[in-house]
Amino acid sequence: MASTDLTRDHVSLEDARVTRRYFAKFAAITGHLARVAAQFEAEGALSRHDVEVLARYIVSLGFTFRALANKYHMAGRAEGPGPGALTFDREESGFPVHAELLQMASDAAQAGKHLKNLPGPDEIRRQMVSEIVGRLTVPTRLQYAMSQRLYYEELVRGDLFWAQNDPDALWLGNVEAGRDPRRRYLVHWAVYDSTVNIPTIYLMELEDTGRTALPKDEKRWPAVQAHLMAQSVAGLKLVTIATGFDKDFDDLHPKRLRRFHLGPMYSNAFTRQTGPLRTVLEEAHAPEGEDWALAWTVETLESERVEQEKSGWFGSVEREVFALDPFSGAAETGRTSMDRAIILPQRPFQVLAEKAPPGFREVRKFVVSPGGRVLSYR
Repeated sequence: MASTDLTRDHVSLEDARVTRRYFAKFAAITGHLARVAAQFEAEGALSRHDVEVLARYIVSLGFTFRALANKYHMAGRAEGPGPGALTFDREESGFPVHAELLQMASDAAQAGKHLKNLPGPDEIRRQMVSEIVGRLTVPTRLQYAMSQRLYYEELVRGDLFWAQNDPDALWLGNVEAGRDPRRRYLVHWAVYDSTVNIPTIYLMELEDTGRTALPKDEKRWPAVQAHLMAQSVAGLKLVTIATGFDKDFDDLHPKRLRRFHLGPMYSNAFTRQTGPLRTVLEEAHAPEGEDWALAWTVETLESERVEQEKSGWFGSVEREVFALDPFSGAAETGRTSMDRAIILPQRPFQVLAEKAPPGFREVRKFVVSPGGRVLSYR
């Protein structure tokens, strides 16, 4: 049962059974993403450090969906005021809307207060048994109380994927460049992009020629974090982000910037996106839990060379020149390359392979089985 939100493409799930199916689907999808990342590592497309970082965000995303699943576990069934219904983006991303994660962050700030006022899980179970056996009634109110307790416990536990996930830095080693030794870092951060309602992960490899190691620099590191978060918008080109960073921090040199889009999610049961995948999912007639497909897109920007730029009266600073291939349209899109993949179960893949719609020949296909095996097709 769905009702239209104030925004046309945002829909609220007001039936508990439908909501549970929705989150069960995402639980399965996030379980496959780490295996897909591992496949890229085996092929050399991602490093071990890349996969470790991506896996951390993927696991956090799974925790976020688990928390929301608890919050809305009794949607449409609990009487009185409650959390209402989950709102998700049916037309574009298939994911919960950005506002859901903002509310979750607000709830997390007061989770301890809520847990203090809620009965403990053992007490709730005792009351549920008493109501079922003694009154022969369904303990809906107590089930709702338990779902909210589990929700707040998940928030207190932490390690969730938030609307904004501030930058962190992973040291990759040192580079000896003559008399100019420099440190190498993998700086990573993530956002739940408000314009497209899709989890988006950024990985930037940079070299640091500053006097103090970047993560320990009390002046530069907070400025770097603030700068990168302000630029984390899906509509910004990678070259715009990297060039602005390069100019704002003279002793930090971005060598590669990648942006991972984990979505959209297509589902015949939930979403209304247009295009070939909608037809594929309709014709697949896949069983419940296997009627989905998830897009995985990676944009990459590489530094091609370094130029010296005059700074002050006598000094100079390094400036990166990024590789943009005008013949592939990369100059217009502001990136060096883009790799697209689709992750989907076996039945939808069979239909996709039979129909072979235009535009999917160059898209990588990862086919997942109920047992968790991942097969790759080009």
